[in-house]
Amino acid sequence: MPVMIDEIKEQPKAFQAVLAQEGKNIDRLCKAVKGRDIACIIIAARGTSDNAANVAKYLIEITNGIPVALAAPSVVTLYRSRLDLSRCLVIGISQAGQSPDVIEYMTQAKAYGALTVGITNDMESELVRHTEYNIFTHAGEERGVATTKSYTSSLAATYLFALTLAENRELIEKLQQVPEAMNKALQLDALLRDIAPRYRYMEECFVMARGINHATAHEAALKIAEISYVGARPYSVADFAHGPIAVVHEGFSCFLFAPEGKAFSSVTNMIQTLSQKRAETIVYSNSDQALRKATIAIKLPVDIDELLSPIVYIIPAQIFAYYLSLTKGYNPDRPRGLTKVTLTR
Repeated sequence: MPVMIDEIKEQPKAFQAVLAQEGKNIDRLCKAVKGRDIACIIIAARGTSDNAANVAKYLIEITNGIPVALAAPSVVTLYRSRLDLSRCLVIGISQAGQSPDVIEYMTQAKAYGALTVGITNDMESELVRHTEYNIFTHAGEERGVATTKSYTSSLAATYLFALTLAENRELIEKLQQVPEAMNKALQLDALLRDIAPRYRYMEECFVMARGINHATAHEAALKIAEISYVGARPYSVADFAHGPIAVVHEGFSCFLFAPEGKAFSSVTNMIQTLSQKRAETIVYSNSDQALRKATIAIKLPVDIDELLSPIVYIIPAQIFAYYLSLTKGYNPDRPRGLTKVTLTR
């Protein structure tokens, strides 16, 4: 039996561990940030960690008003540019803490005057040795190649940091309730197992959302691509309307994330447009309004603040990708051509 599904089910426990054990580390970091004249935040990451970074970008900018950029490590590792980072907080996110380009970027960022912090699962990793502050994700060993619990544990770390820095007690209180919502999302397992065979012969698809769930679309597409070998392309619905929609034809599979909130109307409008083109729309939502327009409705049994929704909405997407891989006859734990640690420079 593949271990990926077990690791998906471990996510609420891992998330709770970050909330319970990383408060002191985050308090120290927030004190350091407030003691410096920080004008911007830069996050360096790759792959799934980069998707976690994208969620963090939205969250920090929305709750703290501090501009956040996603690093282009090649600027430092290949082009050897010297950046003025004296007023920056630079965050490196790496599941194993071994990504050479992220580590080199963090090393140079410190030399260029940045305040540096690493988010990782490994307390003795290279990343830890090259950053001033660290937040640990407490995910435990992740045996499957496709990252699941390390993704949401990284989100736990970034959420707790962003909300603590903002002193947003209301959202911090809601964050404590997220593991329960994650457990409820896991109850969709049987529904998703039954849906997956419908897409046995799917070779390409679009995955869409908007706003803070833009990264959810990217992470869901990555999971479908890496373990089912489907050409899954992620988009913001706003970008999708500027050209890619021309590709959609009758029966083309489009996955959409539509939690209630600021981005809801944009996504539901896209669902309506795709329905008019007779596309196959698979919609993840807690809203009957959105689900009524869907070809396949996946109702999230939770009402959750939109800012916290990426943590919960990725779970059914992971489960779907897992069962799709099995349906296609693949091993989701060992996707071809991939290893657990990808060494890029």
